[in-house]
Amino acid sequence: MSNNNNKQLGEAPWLHVIISTGLGTGFVPKAPGTAGAFLALLIWIGLYYVLSPIGLMVATILLVVSSLLIGVWTDNVMEKYWGEDPRAVVIDEFFGTWVAALAAVCVDGPAYVSISLATIGFVLFRVIDITKPLGCRWIDRNIHGGWGCMLDDALAGFYAFIVTLIIRYFHLVENIHGTYNL
Repeated sequence: MSNNNNKQLGEAPWLHVIISTGLGTGFVPKAPGTAGAFLALLIWIGLYYVLSPIGLMVATILLVVSSLLIGVWTDNVMEKYWGEDPRAVVIDEFFGTWVAALAAVCVDGPAYVSISLATIGFVLFRVIDITKPLGCRWIDRNIHGGWGCMLDDALAGFYAFIVTLIIRYFHLVENIHGTYNL
């Protein structure tokens, strides 16, 4: 969690401001991380509707990898201007949301199943990212710079991915037996 929530933000390169703040969602006054993560979910849902299942899988993997690398780079730049782990920098929430959304790709079934799973992943990611259990808090406190900003969200996203996969598995098992629908 950012320790500079009330710090005045200084001038910074506009490209890094746009990228690091998740197209401005980092400036939302209440819950900027959740706003950024929600925009990432909406982007993923949009891609769901325009890509094939394999295309969505490739796109999601590319989003995860590129947001990790770009996030490390832009966070390192932004810390020079705004201090360590600035609250307005939410590229890490995009990354964590897309990690969790990997559990929703290539689901055989109607659209609402994949979108529901991605939404569950988003909610789980935000809860885990905010509460920081099982190593997330240690990473947040002990690893600094761009990698520190991104790695606690990597772990939170991974935990959300695993739980979402478990939910997906039980949903598929139940649907095979025809006992319920998600």
